[in-house]
Amino acid sequence: MKNGMEKEPGLDRAAGFRGPGGFPEFEAAFGEPFEDLLNPDKLTPGDDLTLTYRKLEEKVAESIQLENGLRKTIRARIFPALKTAKGAPKNAGVYQAQLRDLEQIHRGLLFNGGVTACDGNSVVHDTLPLTITQIGLCLVSYSGAQNAWLHQLFRRDLASRMDDPVEEVLAVLERREKREAQGYEGNDLSDLARRGLMTYLERAVLREKASSNWRMGHGSVAPYELLTGLWSSQRQAIRRSLDLIRWYVLEHKKFVFVPSAPRKRLWLTIGNALRPLEYAIIQTLERELEDLMGGNYREGSGVRQEMEKFQQEVGPQVVVGLYRAWEAAPPYLFYARTDYADLAAHIVLADSVLQEHRGFPMLIDLADQVCKTNLGADSFTSSVQMAYANAGEPYRYLGERETRR
Repeated sequence: MKNGMEKEPGLDRAAGFRGPGGFPEFEAAFGEPFEDLLNPDKLTPGDDLTLTYRKLEEKVAESIQLENGLRKTIRARIFPALKTAKGAPKNAGVYQAQLRDLEQIHRGLLFNGGVTACDGNSVVHDTLPLTITQIGLCLVSYSGAQNAWLHQLFRRDLASRMDDPVEEVLAVLERREKREAQGYEGNDLSDLARRGLMTYLERAVLREKASSNWRMGHGSVAPYELLTGLWSSQRQAIRRSLDLIRWYVLEHKKFVFVPSAPRKRLWLTIGNALRPLEYAIIQTLERELEDLMGGNYREGSGVRQEMEKFQQEVGPQVVVGLYRAWEAAPPYLFYARTDYADLAAHIVLADSVLQEHRGFPMLIDLADQVCKTNLGADSFTSSVQMAYANAGEPYRYLGERETRR
């Protein structure tokens, strides 16, 4: 080859990469040879949008047709087996909610403030002198009550007083070498730790600040973020998280948690076979906790002992369910106390039918919107930029993305 370079085996620049044995997993998932992905001659011309749109329409229509066929099979074979599945809760199965019952929920529980929802957000502003993390939390109910709280974390590598300026500079350089590129949110805490802190505060605020009988939360009742990462290595922190979850499950009991994007495509596939106003009780929380225990805690560690006790106490008392509010909306998971699962399902269905296009609880959406409006990225970033301007440095420390127009 030119420039004295030898031709590497399996690499053909005209045809793309030809690795030994190919990429069977990739090709099975995407339905095309991996070598085509690396071949510039296989790219679709950017000015040929007609071909692109036609291919999109064909693939979407084909996928929907296949999924609809799967729905029929699930209704015929899987739904009847839910009641007798191994480890199934006593109330496992598929149920149909009635409109008259949802109307009673609207009048007697939702619209009179009997349910309070909480949601939060976290935003980060990262500059060379200072990294600021803000966590915002909002409570809302349909009685008109809404409250907001925030907490800000400030991290700086340079101390205000330096006993030895040279040593301090070297220490700062060492600390900054270990951090991510400026402007990325991972610079203050790990993403998992930041989500864990926000998730904990959401549940703590919902417990301490709400007064309604029913509490509605975003995510799982026993979220991954609270049971792993920063929390899993700190016994005191994880104990506080476990105690908080225990309060919901073993003391208060009247709760329902709905995640937006759970990592459970298996259950969502089953949920996709539900008809409007149907809900299904699938399993208890025990299975999820067993999977979590598999590789996250060392044998013999105090944290593992805490988790094993927690699993035995809490796991059987929580069910994982699915519901669908409208035919056009996707299914969603929900978590509820086993003996309140039927009422919890009716509450999320009653709240979700209020927005046909989403089929997701409107109270959680309302809390999210209040949080974004009052404590969101726009107002936060503007106030930080104003603070830098008032300090006489409006541009020097802003990242490239902030000054891009």
